[in-house]
Amino acid sequence: MTEQRVAVLGSTGSIGTQTLEVCGLLGMRVEVLCAGRNIDILEAQARRCRPSLVSVADMEAGNILKTRLADMPCRVVAGPEAAEEAAAFPDADVVVTAMTGTAGLLPTMAAVRGGKRIALANKETLVCAGRLVMDEAARHGAEIVPVDSEHSAIFQSMDNRAGVRPVGIKLTASGGPFRGMTWEEVRCAPPEKALKHPNWSMGAKVTIDSATMMNKGLELIEAMHLFGMAPEDIEILVHPQSIVHSAVEYADGAVIAQLGTPDMRLPIQYALTWPERLPCPAPRLDLAKLGTLTFEKPDLGTFRCLRLAMETAGRGMSACCAMNAANEIAVSRYLKGELTFGGIYETAASVTEQLAGTPADTLEEVLALDAEARRLASGQGTRQ
Repeated sequence: MTEQRVAVLGSTGSIGTQTLEVCGLLGMRVEVLCAGRNIDILEAQARRCRPSLVSVADMEAGNILKTRLADMPCRVVAGPEAAEEAAAFPDADVVVTAMTGTAGLLPTMAAVRGGKRIALANKETLVCAGRLVMDEAARHGAEIVPVDSEHSAIFQSMDNRAGVRPVGIKLTASGGPFRGMTWEEVRCAPPEKALKHPNWSMGAKVTIDSATMMNKGLELIEAMHLFGMAPEDIEILVHPQSIVHSAVEYADGAVIAQLGTPDMRLPIQYALTWPERLPCPAPRLDLAKLGTLTFEKPDLGTFRCLRLAMETAGRGMSACCAMNAANEIAVSRYLKGELTFGGIYETAASVTEQLAGTPADTLEEVLALDAEARRLASGQGTRQ
């Protein structure tokens, strides 16, 4: 298993850097590094990993990187389609898709069509085009193994050997920094408070999604596609300790869960080594020291983005795609000070309603809908 050759898309982000750490510990060869424009980190990674291919989205950054890496035995590609080339690189067995947002859709599809194992850390891909991606994976024999801690927990808890399907999923959430607060208390919360996640260290976009709990709604939609479940069969539970990463329920009432410390290296490693299990650097779980685990239902009055996503989950791919794109733009605008925290929900809800009936049956239609949702979200409201 340690002979697996790996491509890391989004290598300079939180998941990407942890993936490289895990690959180093396992002795896995990193064939491809792919990032947006952070060439300082990318150059350092390239010198450490010595990949065959380095990909960067920004053309100007790519030209600089080619000069810097002229002494290295790797090829540098740049531009809008560079990530797709990286994802389809023939010498890579596993493609870790850790790019943020719908930028990961086309590269993930390229890896799927190459029949790769996809270590999926980009939930937006399945939120926007889940049916298309899963159909294509079946057609090309690609394996999709989730990296998100929640979906990895579900994957690990399923009794696949017996061919027994669960009747329900229990998707856990930390509750983020605003658990226990009212809508009036959070609707004007500044970014510095929303970015203080109590348990996880993540990128800004994912951290804000955790604060709104939109991330849990996106994960519900992702779980629908990954595991073939209806939205009403997925229960969301707030679990502040982030120890039970999720669980599945079977027809006889048995609930099987995966527990572990809040450390992304464990699900990253499992996606790379599945079905094998190898020693992992994540801290061991001490249940006696932990003492208490608690669970509660989410407050949908406060976490309106979660409520929106739960309502949108059953409305089809066009509504899910529009909501995801609008949320992505709204989060970016919030971080720039252009929207209030409450404006994220208002923007996402408005754009979703406007575009819910738009055709999204092909990849081209999904991308066109995504672009239109972004355009609308860019002009929705201003900070009050």
